[in-house]
Amino acid sequence: MSPSNPKVDAFIHRAQKWKREMEALRAVLLTCDLEEQLKWGKPCYTANGRNIVIVQPLKAHLALLFFKGALLEDKRGILKSQGKNTQAARRMEFTDIDQVTKVESILKQYIKRAIELEELGRKLPRQQSPQAVPAEFQSRLQNDPAYRQAFEALTPGRKRSYLIHFSGAKQSKTREDRIVRCRAKILEGKGYNER
Repeated sequence: MSPSNPKVDAFIHRAQKWKREMEALRAVLLTCDLEEQLKWGKPCYTANGRNIVIVQPLKAHLALLFFKGALLEDKRGILKSQGKNTQAARRMEFTDIDQVTKVESILKQYIKRAIELEELGRKLPRQQSPQAVPAEFQSRLQNDPAYRQAFEALTPGRKRSYLIHFSGAKQSKTREDRIVRCRAKILEGKGYNER
């Protein structure tokens, strides 16, 4: 059994919702030779320094996200996609403690396989779907060389997250506002979801 992390103890203690479910899930995860950490403000479990799963307490359910869940063979169909812009991650959802207990053996198998895949260096082939660059952003980059240089220096994932954010606005004014608000973070080299 892996040792528990005091930061995760505090996280669960402060939780307003899904406390019992998180404790049950944690008990299972700590028997799987995973190192417990707090990453992105949530309990994250790693093997040999590689992210395997993260616990996400959401409004409607408690999610256990497998970072490379798309590589797992999910014959039971219990892993769900994160959304249309996610390629590799898959999650299990729990709404009560009995659901955690019910899938404990399956969960251990999935985690064991996720660790094996990570050790083998398996990666999901990237589906390069070019993200549309809004006209407002193209114009801004042409007129602001520092902004263009900083944006081009971002990692592909960070660029993509900004383009998704900018393109998500229906009105041109909203897109322009988002582009202006994100400038400082882009100049700092940070991604859209980074603090």
